[in-house]
Amino acid sequence: MTDEIETPPATETPARKPRPVRSAPALLAQLAQWYPRLFGERPLPLKRGIFQDLMAARAPSKDELKQALAWHTRSTRYLVAVAGGQPRHDLDGNSVEAVAPEHVYQALCEVFRRRQRRSQEDLAPQLRQRIARACEASGLTREAYAERVRGRDEQANEALDAALAEVAEHDARAEALLRAFEASQAEVADFAAMYGLAVPVVQRALTRARQLQRLGTDTAAA
Repeated sequence: MTDEIETPPATETPARKPRPVRSAPALLAQLAQWYPRLFGERPLPLKRGIFQDLMAARAPSKDELKQALAWHTRSTRYLVAVAGGQPRHDLDGNSVEAVAPEHVYQALCEVFRRRQRRSQEDLAPQLRQRIARACEASGLTREAYAERVRGRDEQANEALDAALAEVAEHDARAEALLRAFEASQAEVADFAAMYGLAVPVVQRALTRARQLQRLGTDTAAA
């Protein structure tokens, strides 16, 4: 007779408790009612010193306002607005200053980091293209832009280097296009038709090439 071997009961692994979902500060909903353009579903970047402006305009609790602004400015939808390069706005919804290139870059990296956690697709090429556009929109040379934004995150630095290589190619084409345009003495629309390019594409390239010329002149004169 074969002895029966009793299988010990399986040890139950305690279920991991889900992290409690933090609720947004109550004051944030009130801010959205007071200033829907700034704190609504599609928020705008806030001007520096907005905390003092809100304290003067509404006199809320300092601690509650700090919590509400911290929650808001760390939200993905706010970071998306900053990453888009929109200017900063005051309480009246007026644009008052540009967002610094490093803040646009940091917001871009954080937005894509969050998206990558939820996606099976490799989003690195999209991030590279967005950084390249941000660099060109900053009005800085590639070297100056890199100096402003480069940090200690190796993965972000890899994306930055790849983006700057892409910008270098764009800049070379833009400068060549400007030389050809100036030699042709044609109007922009006629020149674009000659090369089979859309007028907005030519205008952006010419603007970037002239911008680089001015930056080179300013650097040489400094």
